[in-house]
Order: sequence, then C-alpha cells, then structure tokens
Amino acid sequence: MRLPRAFTLGWLLAGLALTALAFEVGGSAWTKRAETVLRAEPRALAPAAGKLGYGRKVKILEAKDGWLRVSEGGTEGWVFGGNLAPVKPVESKGMDGAPMFASQTNATAAARPLAPAANDYAASRNLGQARADLDWLRAQNAAVTSAAVEEFMTEQKKGEYQR
Repeated sequence: MRLPRAFTLGWLLAGLALTALAFEVGGSAWTKRAETVLRAEPRALAPAAGKLGYGRKVKILEAKDGWLRVSEGGTEGWVFGGNLAPVKPVESKGMDGAPMFASQTNATAAARPLAPAANDYAASRNLGQARADLDWLRAQNAAVTSAAVEEFMTEQKKGEYQR
C-alpha cells in the first residue's frame, strides 16, 4: 500500500523535528560513524571542513534544518543530525576481531572477502568472481561525478534533500 505523499512528507518533517529536539545548541553529542565528515556548509556535498573518528564528543554550536554546526578541539563544521548520537555509542567487534561499528556494517561485510577465512569460504563455494565484481563496481563508481549526485539527490529529494 502506497501512502499519500502529504502523509509521507508529514512523517519526514516530524522525524527531522525530533532529530533536532534530540540535540540542543550548547549541548553535546557523539559521532556514530567510523569517520564523520564535517562540511563547510549545511548540505550533503559541501566541501569537507574536517573529519572526526568514531565516538568523538562534539559541542553543538548551531542547528539548521536537521544539520548541526559542531566543534571538537580545533575542528569545526556542519554534520547532518542523523550522523550523531545523544549518548556515546558502544564499540563492538566483528567475527574476525576487527572493530565493527553500526556505521561500518556494510563496509565491514564488503571487506570480509579480503580475510583469509573468507577467501577459503569463497573458494569452497566457487565464488571466485567477487574480485571482478568489485573491480567493475569501482569502475562504475569512478564514472559518477559529485555534481551528478548532488543534482540527482536534489531532484529526487533523497538523503538530506527529503524536506
């Protein structure tokens, strides 16, 4: 069942409002990605102003349309509120002992073919095409420009442009 666009937009706006309520200017938050890119402006493809690692405490300086201007040490920039947590996230480890954060789940799973045990598993099940598939994917990725992504996200109201 497809919901009416106005209903979906209403829930989206309510979600953005709740995200903004979870953080207050002058308060703190924690990064919840392996690498959180701080942007020079409050938009997804703005130039990077800095990077912070996982579980770093940041001070909230300003809030604007679901984006937060934050600082940590000498690093300052804009980050989408969904990339921060109101409490410090817990680090966990994957089956191979490597750290696996919630934000790295897909990247960690994709990297597993590089582990010896994963290579043995792939060989035993005739899954040797993984390297060629990965090379193809990298070539496709290299062909996509930032401008094209920004245009698509804006036109299709994807990611931070869902408002």
